[in-house]
Amino acid sequence: MVKSSIRVSGTGNNIYTLQLNNKSCSCRKWQTYTLPCSHVLAVCKENGSRTDTYVPEIYLRQTYRTYQANFHPVSSENFWRDVPFNLTFYPPNMRNERGRKQGKRFQGEMDYRNPDCSPRCGRCCMSGHNRKNCNNPGPSNV
Repeated sequence: MVKSSIRVSGTGNNIYTLQLNNKSCSCRKWQTYTLPCSHVLAVCKENGSRTDTYVPEIYLRQTYRTYQANFHPVSSENFWRDVPFNLTFYPPNMRNERGRKQGKRFQGEMDYRNPDCSPRCGRCCMSGHNRKNCNNPGPSNV
């Protein structure tokens, strides 16, 4: 068990449970980040044990040096290999069109109760003309 110290801000003074064999701490940072948390480092400092025994191998310096290699670019196209196919790369079209996008328009007014019908007049509900050039009086509102 590790007890954190009280900070100037008033936080701290918490108790954390460590299980070194299971590589877990009650703060959950060790399990989340796979790196030892500060509580593990404090226990290692107190015991005099090495902290690198609790660090995963991929983060060790020896592993980094294994993957560190010297790659030299090919100096000219004369050394490139011939491939049996043709590679053609086109740049993506990144240009945005200016202005407001135009909406879809329709001729005349639609009968919204029946979406399958053709454009109809909004006054008399007859097809072939619209409300502006309608000669029919339409239904009376009595």
